[in-house]
Amino acid sequence: MIDVLVVGSGGAGLSAALHAKKEGANVLVVSKTYPTHSQTCQAQGGMNAVITEQDRVENHVHDTLKSSHGLGEEATIQSMCEDAKPIIEWLDELGVPFTRTSEGKIAQRKMGGASHSRSCYSADYTGLKILHTLYDTALKENIEFLNEHMILNIIVENEQAVGITAMDLKTSQVKEILAKTVILATGGYISIYNGFNTNSNATTGDGVAAALRAGAKLSNMEFIQFHPTAIKGANVLISESARGEGGYLVDDKGERFVDELKPRDVVARAIYDKMHQDKTVYLDLRHLGLDKINEVMPQERRLAMQFAHVKIEEELLPINPAAHYCMGGVFINDRSETTRENLYACGECAQSNVHGANRLGGNSLLEILSFGKKAGTEAALKARNTQYLTKEDTQQYQSDKNFIAQVFHLPNQIDFYDKKAFMGKIFFRNVGLYRNDINMKAVLSQVRQWQKEFMFMGITDKCTIYNRNLVEFIEFGNMLELSEVVVISAISRCESRGAHYREDHPMEVESYAKNSIAYRYDNTLAVEFKG
Repeated sequence: MIDVLVVGSGGAGLSAALHAKKEGANVLVVSKTYPTHSQTCQAQGGMNAVITEQDRVENHVHDTLKSSHGLGEEATIQSMCEDAKPIIEWLDELGVPFTRTSEGKIAQRKMGGASHSRSCYSADYTGLKILHTLYDTALKENIEFLNEHMILNIIVENEQAVGITAMDLKTSQVKEILAKTVILATGGYISIYNGFNTNSNATTGDGVAAALRAGAKLSNMEFIQFHPTAIKGANVLISESARGEGGYLVDDKGERFVDELKPRDVVARAIYDKMHQDKTVYLDLRHLGLDKINEVMPQERRLAMQFAHVKIEEELLPINPAAHYCMGGVFINDRSETTRENLYACGECAQSNVHGANRLGGNSLLEILSFGKKAGTEAALKARNTQYLTKEDTQQYQSDKNFIAQVFHLPNQIDFYDKKAFMGKIFFRNVGLYRNDINMKAVLSQVRQWQKEFMFMGITDKCTIYNRNLVEFIEFGNMLELSEVVVISAISRCESRGAHYREDHPMEVESYAKNSIAYRYDNTLAVEFKG
């Protein structure tokens, strides 16, 4: 019998699992890949926490609120920022190898939009080191894992989440996994910017789409953060730590044109503007010297060599902005509860009211650990007073089993890989750093056409063993569902705020200082704004 079912095994999922276990719950973690493959390992720069007397929690709260452009909820941000120091101490006790000062204290660096050097780091492998340490701890705690299982849907009975259906990637079989409470920690939906983002191809919004189909509300889906520095053409992330350590952004003439430590939306648009003037933008790290680069950003040096054949201690590194982070997701309250009973969410798949219109650099690792802790604890406490569903072969299970069987017989008249590649291009160009009503409505029309054609985009590989063609077909269905939500939310927000910049509405509008809320009602997608 499972008390708490965690879907997703990145930093948020592992934090939730460990804290649920601490409350005495029987925990199962279900993951599409393996924990060590999760997106968390790509978080390089650091995790914000006030741990010295030179900084104050109030400063951290102020910086986060300012970056959110009026959409962050102060009480929730205050709670997260107060959580930061105990979480760093917890991670330190678990064995995360934080970089230290000469006095042996945890070192900190300054990230964009921050008023102080506040980000604790482990060279430029911070997320990876945290993830591996959490996974080691979970194994020591005998937490059970079910890897290579992709969520299909959330099972809802009597208006309550009672489990999920998942597809075993090894066999293509559909399984029914019942639990008293369910936590989604499945990551974001940035892959709708296919080919123009810094993330893993696995971030296709599977959990967010499943939550929408289960009747949960989504929020702020239009807010997509574009990272200023990805390696040009390859879109491989070069962390903000490169600028935090003193790197410059320069144009073709070698001239700096923007304060490198401004918030990400400002810096990303400044670079995009240069590119539209047919100029190349470079990251200049040469003045830092090889010893400093090897000490604080060895991964960036390796990535630049591997993907651009550039020695950053000697040469300029050409860069471009790329879609990087989803501020929107499943709407949750300050206890990580969604609007569907017994369903919780945390991490990038959730909209937790802390990032608003623009995430502050260094806050994502803090958010996944803080809200993972809340989700795990609250779900475990709720499970104590929740009945386990004894009925099996639910309607959802039967429906999903029939659907997967049907996919093997769908016609393959249209290649969905072509549509997925085109989706990335039109989203980056029209629902990207600059947006306007006409272009976004054209994208919406295209998305709805693809939705109509989806059942003619069947798979060509009919094998049932490790069928990537089948997995990517299901993922594309989720991307189509969420891309409609993103575009309608962006069209509905007739203003510019943070990462959402409308050429036809270039100013912030007070009446839009609210969260967008998206949900399905009688199978129709609705978007409204609530403060």
